[in-house]
Amino acid sequence: MSGRKLLFVDRDGTLIVEPADQQIDSFDKLALVDNVIPALSRIVAAGYELVMITNQDGLGSDSFPQHTFDGPHALMLRIFASQGIRFREILIDRSFAHEGRDTRKPGAGLVRHWLADDGWSRAQSAMVGDRETDTQFAANLGIRSFRLDTGEWNWNAIAHELCDAPRCASVQRNTKETSIAVRVDLDRAVEPKVHTGLGFFDHMLEQIGKHGGFALELACAGDTHIDEHHTIEDCALALGSALRQALGDKRGIGRYGAAAETTHGETMVDITLPMDETIARATLDLSGRAFFVFDGTFPRDRVGDIPTELVPHFFRSLCDTLGANLHLAVRGDNAHHMIEACFKSVARALRVALRRDGSELPSTKGTL
Repeated sequence: MSGRKLLFVDRDGTLIVEPADQQIDSFDKLALVDNVIPALSRIVAAGYELVMITNQDGLGSDSFPQHTFDGPHALMLRIFASQGIRFREILIDRSFAHEGRDTRKPGAGLVRHWLADDGWSRAQSAMVGDRETDTQFAANLGIRSFRLDTGEWNWNAIAHELCDAPRCASVQRNTKETSIAVRVDLDRAVEPKVHTGLGFFDHMLEQIGKHGGFALELACAGDTHIDEHHTIEDCALALGSALRQALGDKRGIGRYGAAAETTHGETMVDITLPMDETIARATLDLSGRAFFVFDGTFPRDRVGDIPTELVPHFFRSLCDTLGANLHLAVRGDNAHHMIEACFKSVARALRVALRRDGSELPSTKGTL
């Protein structure tokens, strides 16, 4: 099977903004969708060939004369071409929906030649559109689809998904005590979204995503009417599982960071982080073997809704499912500062350890 990759792309509402009357029949109606040019530039550079496929109801009829379509369409193509974005093929169906022609999406009549061609990879190809008919069309071709109208995807996110081979994972952990959903994307930095029912704990988990440099979404419904233990422990277990899944075989992860060293070819990341009078030090090894050592004493029993005894327990649980060796030490006078410095220093160590750095496995053992 060839490695050729095709991106089938709808036109109105996908490449250009669709007006209320659904006809781009004048130059003043022509407007590009946000970020479509930089996204398609990345996608083309990554080796994708572009095929535009669009339904244009009644094109060439009295209600939609051909000449009113041609000018804006040609200008759009010239704008794309000026940025190195060219379409291998442009497929236009002119029928109305009530005619029921198989050439109209979601029908695949216009792409029979592609269906008969085994020279491109269905697994690596995709469709981008803005309607359910585009999703159905993609299913008829046996390729994945992205929709711009649902709010789940935009052009930047699509380019990231297609070009970066993102390391993503979603974990659902359900017990009688908690129900947790976690999603991580190690190659995309966005504001974390966390809700556990424990305000200060939410703030600490946000530090992991923010300073770890990866996308983190975590929602937990836990038995906080009993106490905080199950929520804090199970969130750590779920987050560690998601990170481990997203890492895959760990090829290409970063090996060195601030004050970093290696032992027996394994990744060691040492981060020291101050916060006012507090200093915290996190040394992390993504070895696949769980071990946790904590050195610190908190000056009070609680900060917000977190018992301080659960702070080391959180990191121990994280190590258990992540398969990490973590040494964490903290000194200070303010318990809030101490806890926050712990989370931030571990997050910064994760940022370095998770970072892509080539394609080699950072271990002399051949596995992590």
